[in-house]
Amino acid sequence: QVQLVESGGGLVQAGGSLRLSCAASGRTFSNYYMGWFRQAPGKEREFVASTIAPSWSGPRTYYADSVKGRFTISRDNAKNTVYLQMNSLKPEDTAVYYCAVNSGPLTVTSGAEYWGQGTQAVVSS
Repeated sequence: QVQLVESGGGLVQAGGSLRLSCAASGRTFSNYYMGWFRQAPGKEREFVASTIAPSWSGPRTYYADSVKGRFTISRDNAKNTVYLQMNSLKPEDTAVYYCAVNSGPLTVTSGAEYWGQGTQAVVSS
């Protein structure tokens, strides 16, 4: 049974940083897209970032415009884990962050085959 377990959320002041982790178990996802979505109160879930690192090429990363230059996604295929380093956080980054894994690209409109349970990040002003 596949499980995605997120950690690293919390409360931080504006300008601060958080690092989210998502550990996958149940199967290997080395050739899958792994990424993050978020959902703020009263808003729809939105794409944040994703990464693919197939064995035959280097890693590629994708970001929503709203987080480019502030967030960095990375992965460790040996640990089946994806990370999201969030710097220069703003109050509008407050949301529940969900880890997602998909065999195809993770995008604004895509779904995902696997989802984590979510981790809350709150950025105070």
